[in-house]
Amino acid sequence: MQNLICSKVDCKKVANFRCPTCLKLGISDGVHFCSQDCFRQSWDSHKLQHKQARSVENIKENNSHYTYSGLLRPFPYTPKRIVPDTIVKPDYATHPEGVSFSENRSKSSGVIEVLNKEEITKLKKACKLGREVLDVAAKAIKVGITTDEIDRLVHQACIERDCYPSPLNYYKYPKSCCTSVNEIICHGIPDERPLEDGDIVNVDITVYHDGFHGDLNETFFVGNVDEASKKLVKVTYECLSKAIELVKPGVKYRDIGNVIQKIANQNGVSVVKSFCGHGIHKVFHTLPNVPHYAKNKTTGVMQPGHSFTIEPMINQGTWRDIIWPDEWTAATQDGKRSAQFEHTLLVTETGCEILTIRNDPVFKSQPHFMDNL
Repeated sequence: MQNLICSKVDCKKVANFRCPTCLKLGISDGVHFCSQDCFRQSWDSHKLQHKQARSVENIKENNSHYTYSGLLRPFPYTPKRIVPDTIVKPDYATHPEGVSFSENRSKSSGVIEVLNKEEITKLKKACKLGREVLDVAAKAIKVGITTDEIDRLVHQACIERDCYPSPLNYYKYPKSCCTSVNEIICHGIPDERPLEDGDIVNVDITVYHDGFHGDLNETFFVGNVDEASKKLVKVTYECLSKAIELVKPGVKYRDIGNVIQKIANQNGVSVVKSFCGHGIHKVFHTLPNVPHYAKNKTTGVMQPGHSFTIEPMINQGTWRDIIWPDEWTAATQDGKRSAQFEHTLLVTETGCEILTIRNDPVFKSQPHFMDNL
């Protein structure tokens, strides 16, 4: 029988034992070591295989006890990615439970913050960088790429721009962006499922730079998409566009939902009620709350210096959602498809400025899905 070689990098000695944890987890990948020293020196990289194995087992366990509404199932995902110490991080980045105390204080104040000129300049910069990161993801989307690979590209693009990927560790969210495929409404966790011909996928990006967050998302076509899905995506973008046209000083935040609901009703689709747009600047989520459905009870009137998102989630069927066992992924209750678009907006003296608009001068006024229509 051929001798086994130690798995430690640059060690070519004969291996004579395996990791006890690997044996316990039933990992059969042929990883062996020649000594305890090589085992210890390899631990930081080797232990990632244990996390991966446990992730697979958890998914199998969840699949056997949970009734999924559609065809999608969770796939394993890779360990949380590392952000260099040189990059400024939000307060929740290192908290064991991902709690943002600054966000909690902002929400509890009951006040919609009015940004000054210096703060507006920093917010605009964060939004511009967020747009650049989403554009990186957009170029990578194709049949066969995994959403985990999209997350890797997003994470790398954030680091290259001296940004912290805002979703990472936010209340323990494990990835650097959200990728929501087909019946997933929002907060889909990037994993190792390859995108398939005919899928639609939303990529939600938020970056934290110089103390400010910039937030946006788009829904993309993957390969040859059916006409019903194309219509859903187009209508969803129309909902966002018409809602933005309403934004100016003196408008009530509750009125945004009336505009979106009217368009949805006219096109036979539904508006998700469980999630809403939100104030954003020095903290990720704060006042105002911006529901997307009609006759909502949210409070607040738009003033110059307010910054917030509008991000309608529109479903082919029911508006109701269910949450997967990972406690993040929100799916449609009936398994039909959902689409979403989002911009960060700044209220000005005469209207509003779309801070996350595309930088490409040719396609500045449209989202990526329209480029090839």
